[in-house]
Amino acid sequence: MQAAALASGVSSHAALGKPACRRRAPQRQQLGVRASASSTGGSTAVGGVADKDKPDWTGDDLLSRVVNAAINFKPLFALMKVGARGTMKSTAEKKGVPWSATVEELSKSEVYQIKEEIEDKSLTYPDYYTVPFHGYDTGNLSWLAAFEVEPASAVMALRVWKTEELTPLQAETRLRKAIYDSIHAFIAQYSLTQPRDIIDIGCSVGVSTRWLAADFPDAQVTGLDLSPYFLAVAELRERQLAGGAGQRQRIKYMHGNMEATGLPDASFDLVAVQFVTHECPGHVIDNLVRECRRLLRPGGTLALADNNPRSKVIQNLPPVLFTLMKSTEPHSDEYYQFDIEACMRSHGLQHVNTVESDPRHRVILGHI
Repeated sequence: MQAAALASGVSSHAALGKPACRRRAPQRQQLGVRASASSTGGSTAVGGVADKDKPDWTGDDLLSRVVNAAINFKPLFALMKVGARGTMKSTAEKKGVPWSATVEELSKSEVYQIKEEIEDKSLTYPDYYTVPFHGYDTGNLSWLAAFEVEPASAVMALRVWKTEELTPLQAETRLRKAIYDSIHAFIAQYSLTQPRDIIDIGCSVGVSTRWLAADFPDAQVTGLDLSPYFLAVAELRERQLAGGAGQRQRIKYMHGNMEATGLPDASFDLVAVQFVTHECPGHVIDNLVRECRRLLRPGGTLALADNNPRSKVIQNLPPVLFTLMKSTEPHSDEYYQFDIEACMRSHGLQHVNTVESDPRHRVILGHI
């Protein structure tokens, strides 16, 4: 999901007497070993000694303003855009991830026909979704973006443990298992409903959705995304796998807007949002959390997995890397300052808690 600025940190809930979602208040504190937040307040804590809420290269800090000025210089931005994707592709090929081969395979597949079958042509795309993103001029609304997601996801996992000799599958397994272990533990801790119906919101090309379905093999899983290009790849893979090959139930993919899915109230026991929120303006995150709350049944769980603003790895990225990353992530400043935990509480989620799932990422959990 993906270029507009958040005009205000105040949501419509303020008019209803509910606390508004807001930016995270600056603070420093001593840290524990695991990320955690109390059920009544507080913020994420990440292993270390002194904590910063976010990287210095985001928000209103001087370093952030310098980086933004460089990105806004169009000739330099054009080079950054190419450099960011080039870095990902180079890392992929060195680590044995078949980037070029995957793109070629998908480009010769039946995805074009599948897109015609799955696309809801009545949908209107929000402005933030139609801007250059991840180095693609049309963001997620292009075939090249869709064809490169699978290898890019493998690279993302490998970069979490750069000093270890892991295969792409080992890295991805470790990353996904940590996320789902935290969900299982949360459900057990609060005696919540074991998921029978699950939705993966912002499912992209179905990588996260297939991992989720494999971890909950008895559940009916729906994947929802706003890009029909991404969904065409997801549905292609599901057909190639013959609906899970008997190991899990078949995934159903749906073209829709995560801010207003059009699905019935109280439809799911687990709503998962994986690596989506960092790609969104603040007001979209607020709308997303509201919609997730509406979709949950009593006893249901909301789990949002994404970059951890308090990750020491992310906070200490070399200037070249964080500049390249920020050049293709237009909403970084808003994401790293947005208090998702407070937003979830304002929409009625209980026992909101954040878990550090790996050195770069967190899972924010809540239930109704």
